[in-house]
Amino acid sequence: MKTDVTISLAQIPVVKGDLRVNLEHHLKMIEQSSRYNADVVVFPELSLTGYELDLAAKLAVSPEPSYFKELSQASIDNDIIVIAGCPLKSFKSSKPTIGAVICFPDGTVQFYSKQYLHAGEETYCSFGSTDYFFKVKGHQIALAICADFTESAHSRQARELGADIYVVSALISDNGFVPDAKMLSEIASEHGFPVLLSNHISVTGGWTTCGKNSIWNSGGKLVFSSDSKDSCLVLCTLAGNEIEATKT
Repeated sequence: MKTDVTISLAQIPVVKGDLRVNLEHHLKMIEQSSRYNADVVVFPELSLTGYELDLAAKLAVSPEPSYFKELSQASIDNDIIVIAGCPLKSFKSSKPTIGAVICFPDGTVQFYSKQYLHAGEETYCSFGSTDYFFKVKGHQIALAICADFTESAHSRQARELGADIYVVSALISDNGFVPDAKMLSEIASEHGFPVLLSNHISVTGGWTTCGKNSIWNSGGKLVFSSDSKDSCLVLCTLAGNEIEATKT
């Protein structure tokens, strides 16, 4: 039985390679999202470290819950699912993956690794191989990390496996936003599910990013954007076919 679900899209500053400072930014936004009764909070790609591929091997951690105790505890304390980005050590390659950690209020910690890489990322990182979904309030949410959404197979597979919401954790530059937004709109309309974007606001990995956390409805129409690169939350409530959103 599906009921209303609220997803918080976090725009936060990141400091190159500073896990401690970046974690503090996450904890603040997790608490704030919870105060607005969000069920899920989504951070951008590699949000815990910044998009610093030359540091990925050094900063990578094993995909084990013990390495994410503070993030997991914040999920428990605030009764909210947390999706954050970090490089993860791979059991199949000497190169880390561009990963996400997903923490649940019951203490469960899960992981996803980006399956499709932009040109050049393979120099530093390896490919993931498994799709990722989770359920909340009757909804099945598929997670994409940046270049995942540029490959039609990823969103098509998500739909075929029952996803009804497609969440994207990304790094999108000023120059890249228009073509990427068009692609995200087309994904929404083609597969008939809402698409939600959480993007960076800081200069990271040499990229000037644009924020603009955005939501497209199942018809591909842009229904809300932060329209800024300020630190903020975009709160999106999906109720049946209706979407309500606000920035705070």
